[in-house]
Amino acid sequence: MVQLVTSQQLEELIQTSTLPVVCDFWASWCGPCRMLAPMFEQAAEKLDGKAMFVKVNVDEEEDAARKYGISSIPNVLLFKDGKLAANNLGFVPAEALIAFVERNL
Repeated sequence: MVQLVTSQQLEELIQTSTLPVVCDFWASWCGPCRMLAPMFEQAAEKLDGKAMFVKVNVDEEEDAARKYGISSIPNVLLFKDGKLAANNLGFVPAEALIAFVERNL
């Protein structure tokens, strides 16, 4: 299951989660973000228990976007052991998104 989180919730998850945290930085007006949304859901379902999947709306949570240098969306970041471990910019099909996460677990 994918959760919509705030900047503060994201920071807490990054620091406390025993699972890698996969975060989709998105906006409602962004066409590629809307295309990625079902792919992100599929990846979350397939990798349930291996990673935590969350979304941050860059229009509502500018602090998180600024902190992680998000200048283009969609942008999927993977955090592991409290640190940024990988970054995937732009739309990708579900299989490629799943492969990206599995490569970086």
